Amino acid sequence: MSGETMENLQKIHAGNHSEKTNTECLSTDDENIIINPQFEGGLNSWSGRGCKIVLHDSMGGGKILPKVGKFFVAATERTQTWNGIQQEITGRVQRKLAYEITALVRIFGNNVTTSDVRATLWVQTPDLREQYIGIANVQATDKDWVEMQGKFLLNGSPSKVVLYLEGPPPGIDILLNTLVVKHAAKTPPSSPPDFENAAFGANIIENSDLADGTNGWFPLGNCTLSVATGSPRIIPPMARDSLGPHESLSGRYILVTNRTQTWMGPAQMITEKLKLFLTYQVSAWVRISSGSSGPQNVGISLSVDNQWVNGGQTEVADSRWHEIGGSFRLEKQPSKVMVYIQGPASGVDLMVAGLQIFPVNREARFAYLRRQTDKIRKRDVTLKFSGLDSCGYTFVKVRQTQNDFPIGSCINRTNIDNEDFVDFFVKHFNWAVFGNELKWYWTEPQQGKLNYKDADDMLDLCQKHNIETRGHCIFWEVDGTVQPWIKALNKNDLMIAVQNRLTSLLNRYKGKFRHYDVNNEMLHGSFYQDRLGKDIRAIMFKTAHQLDPSATLFLNDYHVEDGGDTRSSPEKYIQQTIGLQDQGAPVGGIGIQGHIDSPVGPIVCSALDKLGTLGLPIWFTELDASSTNEYVRGDDLEVMMREAFAHPAVDGVMLWGFWELFMSRENSHLVNAEGEINEAGKRFLALKQEWLCHTHGHIDEQGEFSFRGFSGTYEVEVVTLGEKICKTFVVDKGESSIVVSIEL
Repeated sequence: MSGETMENLQKIHAGNHSEKTNTECLSTDDENIIINPQFEGGLNSWSGRGCKIVLHDSMGGGKILPKVGKFFVAATERTQTWNGIQQEITGRVQRKLAYEITALVRIFGNNVTTSDVRATLWVQTPDLREQYIGIANVQATDKDWVEMQGKFLLNGSPSKVVLYLEGPPPGIDILLNTLVVKHAAKTPPSSPPDFENAAFGANIIENSDLADGTNGWFPLGNCTLSVATGSPRIIPPMARDSLGPHESLSGRYILVTNRTQTWMGPAQMITEKLKLFLTYQVSAWVRISSGSSGPQNVGISLSVDNQWVNGGQTEVADSRWHEIGGSFRLEKQPSKVMVYIQGPASGVDLMVAGLQIFPVNREARFAYLRRQTDKIRKRDVTLKFSGLDSCGYTFVKVRQTQNDFPIGSCINRTNIDNEDFVDFFVKHFNWAVFGNELKWYWTEPQQGKLNYKDADDMLDLCQKHNIETRGHCIFWEVDGTVQPWIKALNKNDLMIAVQNRLTSLLNRYKGKFRHYDVNNEMLHGSFYQDRLGKDIRAIMFKTAHQLDPSATLFLNDYHVEDGGDTRSSPEKYIQQTIGLQDQGAPVGGIGIQGHIDSPVGPIVCSALDKLGTLGLPIWFTELDASSTNEYVRGDDLEVMMREAFAHPAVDGVMLWGFWELFMSRENSHLVNAEGEINEAGKRFLALKQEWLCHTHGHIDEQGEFSFRGFSGTYEVEVVTLGEKICKTFVVDKGESSIVVSIEL
């Protein structure tokens, strides 16, 4: 991840000795802020956190020796996972600067050969709040020293900062050989990838039409491949929308028999045909033999240097042909790539027709989306001026200052201590969602101990800047996110706790949150439903609506829009929504998280079209795009934002953060840690600029000026021979033409 160096903060006035500067407490770029980093001063400046620390020059009968220097330290007699070695670094780290940490670690103890070792900062704020910030982790072993690396930034001005190592189970020693914390070097910006000779739309699969038998194909495992006829001649719709005019398919398909494992199917090597950073769309028709017991998953998979990559999946429960659509991208040069089709149970025959893998031309799609956006997001506006001089010459200049389409972001409590973060946030977003601070595990980590202070602070900031907020989330259905005290409750007490959570949260914030995600990720988890019965989800919706009728209640789930997860296909999401509505749940909106890789417009649009049949507003609720290349990351984000803005069912887009080191996914930030806007961020801002309408001209004889524009706030400047008058006006959302009266 990259971070912008704050220009020589460490060397302020270096050439001007008449000005006294407090350079003693400022570290230079290459200076380690850790004291006694290799233990040459014994245990000076180090201590145990809930355990003992011991200095060694060797251990294990001479088998363990330091890798650098002469010494290492063991944190021993550990009874808790958080026990370890620590150093207080208060006053040696500055706020809003990015630091990188490097350490050599290993573990020692009985019966554990590998374990997670983590570096954590314990930060105390002047108002005595405590924060724990995970800054690095690594899988350590008992065989060798491993290097742990990470990066961190403090938003606020802490009164105390302690860095410590933790992680392995009790009884296992953490060994530390050296630890370095320095101001992070600025990562050079990405170069735009070279797509000059990309053959957009050209299928890289050999003998895809099977005119040459099964030539180019081989069976993965000891199944049998043969060619048969009778498959669809039409290209699957998602591929057709990417390719435009195209030839028909051959009607031939590969029949796979004698399958004895789920992974068996037709395969092909494609190593030489792939280009780095290009986005590839994957498309095929698939079918299974009748007589399988229950629905079967069918997937197009890639083996990239023996790592599994998802190329798209579908669930097949009948004998019809089904479309598979997916995508992938490679960002590191592989030595071996194989594509194969697999999934159904042993003994089920598989049929595959018209497999295509082709690079996608995103620009071509954007031209269509711009036209579509113009149709659905703009309306005809006539400005009717009164009080005009009849002297003749009047020139008018119209400038949109704000588009009222909701574009928001996730924020965290620590972010709002950083004024640079806040400046960017309030300038570029009109909605907010809290990363963790409203979740039940945050507001009630121990039973009866409520913490709403973080959420209150964040809500205050949003209200001060007229930023609307989404409430995320009342419950979270995934088992691993439920705090231990809730898991320990019996059925009756759990039901009481659920009621208390609803009453506590929704009464406190009545009318404050415009949306709530009621029970997050119900397609991927069932903690509450398993314990409290199938009605509990509808009860949560009904109770939430009774407590705060003003809030729109959403479902929220992931991998809905990318073709890659059969658990959360649009069809399953529609089914779930209708099921809840049938139970009387007041479902008001559909949330698609949008944590996406290598998005392809027509695949995303296909999901939106299907979900749009519910007639409910759709929001992207947690959008982020991840690529090591900032230009490609910008492309991904542009694909998603343009598809959303051009789709009539989509009513808003929330990004899942924008600032480096405060994202849930690596390589997805738009602003580097120290405030520099990267290429992806520039693309985001350019889109926001494109979605503001500016125009000019002359007022006609009827005293009118007409244009087509987005909904939102405008400034108009009227210039006559004698004067210049400025007014503001608002264009409300709507389809029909609108007349706005302006009194001069």
